[in-house]
Amino acid sequence: QLVESGGGLVQAGGSLRLSCATSGLTFSGYAMGWFRQAPGKDREFAAAINWSGTNTYYADSVKGRFTISRDNTKNTVYLQMNSLKPEDTAVYYCAADRSTLRIGFGVRDYDYWGQGTQVTVSS
Repeated sequence: QLVESGGGLVQAGGSLRLSCATSGLTFSGYAMGWFRQAPGKDREFAAAINWSGTNTYYADSVKGRFTISRDNTKNTVYLQMNSLKPEDTAVYYCAADRSTLRIGFGVRDYDYWGQGTQVTVSS
């Protein structure tokens, strides 16, 4: 089970920190990702982190503003979002990928998903 939290309403230029708490899986054995879906659009990749936290990956649209991290002792992955823009408005989902051989950037690469948390950035 993956449960996201930390979403909300923020003004442009503000910050939010999303958390995704996991249970029922061996967290350290999974790569983790954050995706987002705006109204009327497909779900898109935002960030990913390998099982150990040593490698991170970002979509160009969030690079330099978002930071993904994980705490394997707490079975939790985080997404720190700074300098938020109205175009960041979306439902944000965390996802778990049991493959240890590669980092996935597509929705189909991930095995488990959370229910999502809404992020709204006002201009």
